[in-house]
Amino acid sequence: MAINLAPASVTIQEVADLAKVSPKTVSRVINNEPRVRADTRARILEAIEQLNYRPNLNARGLASNRSFLIGLFCERPGDYLSEFQAGAVARCRESSLHLMVEPWDVESPLIDKQIDTLLGQLRLEGVILLPPLSDHPVVLNKLRDASIPIVRIAPRHHLGAEPSIGIDDYAAARQVTAHLVGLGHRRIGFMLGRPHHGATEQRYRGFVDEMHVHQIPVDAGLVETGNFGFGDGLVCAERMLRAAAPPTAIFASNDDMAAAVVSMARKFGLDLPGQLSVAGFDDAPIAGMIWPELTTVRQPVAAMARLAADMIIRFEPRRNGWPEPIPRHLLDHELVIRNSTARPATP
Repeated sequence: MAINLAPASVTIQEVADLAKVSPKTVSRVINNEPRVRADTRARILEAIEQLNYRPNLNARGLASNRSFLIGLFCERPGDYLSEFQAGAVARCRESSLHLMVEPWDVESPLIDKQIDTLLGQLRLEGVILLPPLSDHPVVLNKLRDASIPIVRIAPRHHLGAEPSIGIDDYAAARQVTAHLVGLGHRRIGFMLGRPHHGATEQRYRGFVDEMHVHQIPVDAGLVETGNFGFGDGLVCAERMLRAAAPPTAIFASNDDMAAAVVSMARKFGLDLPGQLSVAGFDDAPIAGMIWPELTTVRQPVAAMARLAADMIIRFEPRRNGWPEPIPRHLLDHELVIRNSTARPATP
């Protein structure tokens, strides 16, 4: 009778023997610590790959009093989360850390108890907060009380309290609006995102200010709240297109809502972009999957995620605290002009 034995796990001592160094030096490389010569580090990494060594996270945690676990707190799944998660996971894997994605219902009255339970079960190296959680007072206070380092993505308030990462949503919205005005549009509808979301306010303010610069009034009847969702976007688009004087262009403050505008315009039998121009925001995958492809703002979501994870990994704020001044990063965005925007039809 044949007995299948699982292969023995490779030990840190075997890696050290192959690289001709001490186990402590191997541990420093695994933990991405300084004070290891470049040639020594390269030799150890080669030995790790050759032996297919995988560090035991439990053993590492006991030895270093660390969990090697970073939390990513979000509200709901979507294209933005998928791209963000991919960027954060890639950075964590480079340092043999793990990312835990935890969705929360921001309107739940039980969110404080749920967070207490989670924090009682896990010891997180740090937490990345996606909006609107990056401004949620209960979430922020619970993490602060537990002394868990926080990196906030696109926060709206108290920008110097913790490190933050985002883009200039206000400037980007002004660019989109200027593009539509430059094409000749004067009746421009605007679709807001979720209330209490930092980007919602900034993008709308950018739209309004740019319209005022060109002395174009903002028609309150053409401003709708689509909550960043496709379904709500359909309802808002229908109301705009049924207006007595419908818009010749609609700027939706994310691509899901912009896609909803395109869908509803098709239902109305409109020619796009001849009878209606549509612009979005984010450059999510859907922007290039529909026709016409969306004019939109591309923000470096994966780069933002990598930077957020890197700050927790590199600074180890749970042990060392954050550097002063508190880091705040605004990454570059890009206006991507595609086929969904054009000059308005001649009356």
